[in-house]
Amino acid sequence: MHPLDRPFWTALNTRQSHLARWNAARTAVRIDPDYGPFTNAAPGHDAALLDLLNGPEDEIWLVEPEAVSAPGLTAKLTAPLVQMVSQNPPPEADFAGIAALDESHADQMAALAIATKPGPWGAKTRLYGQFYGIFDGERLIAMAGERARPGDGWAEVSGVCTDPDYRGRGLARRLILRVMADLAARGDAAYLHSWAGNAAAIALYEQLGFAIRRPMVASVLTLG
Repeated sequence: MHPLDRPFWTALNTRQSHLARWNAARTAVRIDPDYGPFTNAAPGHDAALLDLLNGPEDEIWLVEPEAVSAPGLTAKLTAPLVQMVSQNPPPEADFAGIAALDESHADQMAALAIATKPGPWGAKTRLYGQFYGIFDGERLIAMAGERARPGDGWAEVSGVCTDPDYRGRGLARRLILRVMADLAARGDAAYLHSWAGNAAAIALYEQLGFAIRRPMVASVLTLG
């Protein structure tokens, strides 16, 4: 199996194993909930996903080639994604005005992510790797960073979002290229996921040298 076919399973068994939280039988794993809700089970052990829920308000996310279901769990959302991989080195770009984000920006990062919904955001999501942002004065108006590192040679561009008042100015493009430059410098190829129906985002990623590798499915499961 390609490492990107089950990216969080690969990541939590390799480069991000320090963030893994396993069930007692070690047949299901989720990332530290402060980083996000991403979860996987060993093949044939989807029933073990029930072990990883922390109550009726909790939810787990699976990014897999097919939708996932399990006894005792309800699908809150099942949505098609496309997984895209970078085909070429990132083109040169102007990084002027792009700032490295840190703890002092945590509240603004969370507020922007919650408002624009680029994906699930937790208290420590910003710590997956370096995030970059663009400001209008003191106001964070766009950002991008990284998330899963599924095995040697791959890293996920994630958290890409722009305040609606500032869209259409090429901010996301510049930020993605800034993140990709970091990944390339350490020898990682970039990949990402997009909602399959987000034609504008997919078109942007294609302009940046990404190509669709395969369809994927996001399954969001809760107790019930």
